[in-house]
Order: sequence, then C-alpha cells, then structure tokens
Amino acid sequence: MSMFGAVDLSALAQRQEPAATAPGAPGADGEAPVYPAPLVVDLTAENLRDVAQVSTEVPVVVVALSPRSQVSVDVAAQLARLAVDMGGRFELARLDADAAPQVAQALQVTAVPTVLALLAGQPVPMFQGAAADEQLRQLLDQLLELAAANGVRGRVAVDADQAPAEPEETEVERAAREAMERGDYAAAIEVYDHAVAQNPGDETLKVARSQVRVLARMDGKDPRALLAAADAAPEDVEAALAGADAALALGDIDAALGRALEVVRSHTGEERERARLRLLELFDVIGASAPEVARARRQLATLLF
Repeated sequence: MSMFGAVDLSALAQRQEPAATAPGAPGADGEAPVYPAPLVVDLTAENLRDVAQVSTEVPVVVVALSPRSQVSVDVAAQLARLAVDMGGRFELARLDADAAPQVAQALQVTAVPTVLALLAGQPVPMFQGAAADEQLRQLLDQLLELAAANGVRGRVAVDADQAPAEPEETEVERAAREAMERGDYAAAIEVYDHAVAQNPGDETLKVARSQVRVLARMDGKDPRALLAAADAAPEDVEAALAGADAALALGDIDAALGRALEVVRSHTGEERERARLRLLELFDVIGASAPEVARARRQLATLLF
C-alpha cells in the first residue's frame, strides 16, 4: 500500500511545555493514566466537543471515511486493530464524511481516507490515502512522542471485547495478503486470477482482484502528480486512466468515474475498450450500490449505445 501526503509530525512545533506530574498522581511512576473514554468512537457534530475534551488527556486519531470508499473503510479497520495492539494509547474517532459533512468541513477534510490527530483540541494533519501497518505504526509513534511533549500522556482502557472481530481469512485472502505485504502486487493479482478462474461466479473474488489492481497501479505514486499529468495531456489514455485511479485514491468518486467516462467518450477502438474495462473495475472497487456508480453506468450505456 502507498501513503500520500504524509506529514512529518516530529517537525511540528510544540504548543506548550509538558505538564508536570505531581508525585503520587496517576502516571507518576511512568504508567500512562487511564482516561474514562471509549477506545473507538463514531465522530459526529453532537459529540465533537466531547472528543476534543478527550484529546486534552489522550491523543485522538480521526479517520475520515465513506462507506462508498473501500480503501477508507480498510484504513479505519487497520487503525482500530492498532488501537487495541498499542494498548489504548490513542482513541480512534471514525468520521463518516457523508453522514457528518459539517464536521468534515470543520476539520478541513477534502478526501477520504484522511487521517489526522487531535491534541488538546487542536487538529494535527497526518496523511491521506492508504498505508501498510508498519508505516501506520511509525506515524503513530511520532504522534505519541509529540503528544507526550505537549503533556498529553493518557490512554484509554482496552477490554478484550473491544478488539474488532477478525473475519476468518480464506486461503486465497492469506496468499494475496502475504504477497502484498512483500510488495508483490503481481503475485497477489495472480492469486485472484487463479481463484476467479476456479470460481467464475464469485463476485467477491472479482471485487477483491479489482481492489488489488488499483492498489498496484497506485503503489508509490503521488495521486496529485498523476492528476496534473492527466490534465496536461488529456489525449493520453494511460495518463487519463491513471488520473481516474488518483481521484479515487483521494476519495473523489465522481471525479474518478468522470475521468474514465471522458476517455470512453473521446476515444474509439481498443482505447475505448480499455477505458470501458477500467470503468467496470472502478465500479467493482466503489461498489455496485453507490449512487455514483448507478449514474456512471447510465452514462456509459448512453456513450456505448
């Protein structure tokens, strides 16, 4: 997986001196004091003030997501697991940007997934896009160092039943995951190609393969640079389709589908067919139930017929 727009938290200026811990107070022996707050909370306009209050004692990591963006849902699930693994050293606040647009606007969220932190009520940008667990841990470690330097040293309790339930991993999923962890996206795609050939009616496998293909194309790429390249050479089919991938990585579903549809509209023959197939792949990744996909399907049918 790739990270986009990561911020070096260690370079941020400290806002205040570390708060002194009185002898005998919670945390005086080096153990982080436990703050009475949930490990994972759904952030809304109604509880934003409460979550900001938590951030005066415990670092809060906010992940902006959309149910229509599988990448953002996956990042939220990664962070939920890490909140447990790291012993409640941060609270995770999940922000559904579709359901609470006013909160997303207040936090200057322009794409999903976006991850930021709240420290003493102040937002701290972290990154946009997807990331591997190791990269996430590194950023979270930097955040915790910054929090401690600013006197935010608490944690929340982690109960056994707070750990997110892990669905049982299939052999195909395991093989694909291990390949992606090695950075071998071609091998992961091959795993799904074989599985789809064996089970041609399994739509879940096809969707997973499409997701891996998008991740493979975006691996190590800067989506904003891809968008700029696409805009600079609209006649270049490959650049235009890469721009569609980039828009999707930044959470702009309408722009992603619109860019791919434009390639279908403005090209013929093999180039149009390549764009059509890429659109179908994007439909899989976004989800058939998304209203943007329904609209794009109608537009595609009009263009083709």
